[in-house]
Amino acid sequence: MSLMSMTGRGTGSAAGRLARAEAELSSVNRKQLDVGVGLPRVLASFESRVQAQIQQALSRGRVTGEIRVTWAEAAQRSGVRVDEALARAHVAALRSAAKKLGLPDDLKAAALLALPGVVVAEHGAMDIEALWPVVAQALAAALEKLQTMRRKEGAALGRDLRARLKTLARLTAEIGARAPAVVETYRANLLKRISAALPGTDLAGDERVLKEVALFADRSDLTEERVRLESHLRQAADLLKAGGVAGRTLDFLVQEMGREINTIGSKANDGEITRRVIAFKTELERIREQVQNIE
Repeated sequence: MSLMSMTGRGTGSAAGRLARAEAELSSVNRKQLDVGVGLPRVLASFESRVQAQIQQALSRGRVTGEIRVTWAEAAQRSGVRVDEALARAHVAALRSAAKKLGLPDDLKAAALLALPGVVVAEHGAMDIEALWPVVAQALAAALEKLQTMRRKEGAALGRDLRARLKTLARLTAEIGARAPAVVETYRANLLKRISAALPGTDLAGDERVLKEVALFADRSDLTEERVRLESHLRQAADLLKAGGVAGRTLDFLVQEMGREINTIGSKANDGEITRRVIAFKTELERIREQVQNIE
């Protein structure tokens, strides 16, 4: 199963006896699934079914779009109604106003089209319900194209992330290789400072020096942080390999890696390790940005 991006777009259409339906969907990253698809007023009763169909296909992302319907000629003829009472009221009011203002009475039948609410398109409940399979088919086609695009981008994200995780693993190994030298460097520098302050004094085996070096070694030990980092990196690599819905877990692992590398940076006391910590954090931030778009 491949990774899925949360960014994509898809369109679909279907035609039936009553009408032709067109669906257009687009999605962007969002922590939860958030659906906002516009429907014509006449299809308002389908809103919950549209939401359910999208929820079955997707688990995360902000999904927007619209569904449009073009009625067949026969359905248009059967569904058009003129509200005669409202038309009379409009005409009477307009003629009264024209008379008061001294304007010619030049109303024509075509003017009824411009009067709000006079000409309405209506379709019976049975006809509307019969339209659902066409709407569902158009929506399914749009979702399929949307998922294809999300899957393609997800594959590209996966390749990029695997390469970046290898970089983090290399930096972690380099930090581990450098760590033992940090204590020895501290010991050598401590003895150098003592010799500079007290020329001719050899305190290499002095208990106080050994105790100070031991305390430093304990404070600067990076073993626990490195072990946890390596574990997080393995888990992230396994998630990328397994695919599927992995965005939330990857985001959590990135946060945990950030905590561990920050602790290593604060304990390092070494320029070589600090440089690798900075490189690690830079690459981790790029990973964080990419993970935000994985379903």
